[in-house]
Amino acid sequence: MKRSEKDEFIGELQQKLEGASAFYLTDFTGLSVKQMTQFRARLRKQGVEYVVVKNTLAQRALQGLDVPDVAAFFTGPTGLVIGRHDAVAAAKAVTDFAREFGDRPAVKVGVVERREVNADQVKKLAELPPREVLLAQIAGGLQAPMSRLVGGMSQILAGFARAVDALRQQKEGAGA
Repeated sequence: MKRSEKDEFIGELQQKLEGASAFYLTDFTGLSVKQMTQFRARLRKQGVEYVVVKNTLAQRALQGLDVPDVAAFFTGPTGLVIGRHDAVAAAKAVTDFAREFGDRPAVKVGVVERREVNADQVKKLAELPPREVLLAQIAGGLQAPMSRLVGGMSQILAGFARAVDALRQQKEGAGA
């Protein structure tokens, strides 16, 4: 690879990593070409990209970014799982695939929302429900107190209406 090609690759990788909500460093040793193809296809379905990188080029790409120093994890064969929109979807795709194929690819480390996470934390992140479910749970949690407030207010108004009606009936009965 010529110097200009390397500089271009580094620039492209920096852009991808800068726009990512999360990226994970993986060791893909032991995966066949067929398995790698399946892995990439699954990641693409989730809107996630997989890039096999030379360690020195990836380290140079990370130097210009505001991310934790994970340069020590660039040893051996390294692939980058880059999740642009949803960190959980990327973690879930990697973890599910690894579960099927004997813990391969193995997650070395991850960077989620500019914070370093270890392999165990990536597995925990993968266990979270999808973003839409979490948002629905939050909405439900916010809606419950409001529903109780509305129910309580309606009971107060209904009680007030019954009291006014009883008072009206009492006045009509006294007037007759």
